[in-house]
Amino acid sequence: MNSFQTYRKLFASTFYLSAFTFGGGYVIVPLMKKKFVDELHWIEETEMLDLTAIAQSAPGAMAINASILIGYRIAGFIGAIVTILGTVLPPLIILSVISLFYQTFQSNQIVKIVLKGMQAGVAAVVIDVVYTMAKGIVSQKQLLPIIIMIISFIAGYFLSINVMYIILICGVFGAVNGFHEEKARKERS
Repeated sequence: MNSFQTYRKLFASTFYLSAFTFGGGYVIVPLMKKKFVDELHWIEETEMLDLTAIAQSAPGAMAINASILIGYRIAGFIGAIVTILGTVLPPLIILSVISLFYQTFQSNQIVKIVLKGMQAGVAAVVIDVVYTMAKGIVSQKQLLPIIIMIISFIAGYFLSINVMYIILICGVFGAVNGFHEEKARKERS
């Protein structure tokens, strides 16, 4: 596939996903996985999990961060620009239209009911993301990531520790673990 076709496919895919996804990054990421890993086979599943982790820990909207990383991974700097546009344009267009008719939408009962239904759908997708990511971590059969996942959940949910601290601590553990694995790999070579 030539570069123009790649850019067109990246833009069309991210535009479509962004246009029909409600609920933010945790909802769009599994759809991106389905598109770029399962359908197009442009990224491996483990790499998608890594990109998701980076997108989640970087400042800014997770959907935008994931789009940037996927676009860059697939088609370099221009690919990142293309995926940003594909991700940002749909909400921008939708919000512009909604702002024109805000008073009408605000008092419309059908719109209120539809939005409540979307909240339930978003909750289901978030549960699916958590399950899929946890399954990926458990399937690696490495004890440290499983322990970190469980402790992170306990720290965030039950102890109400700020997520930023959890991310920083997990980053330190990941860096130390990566350093030790690299050192052990070099010693075996």
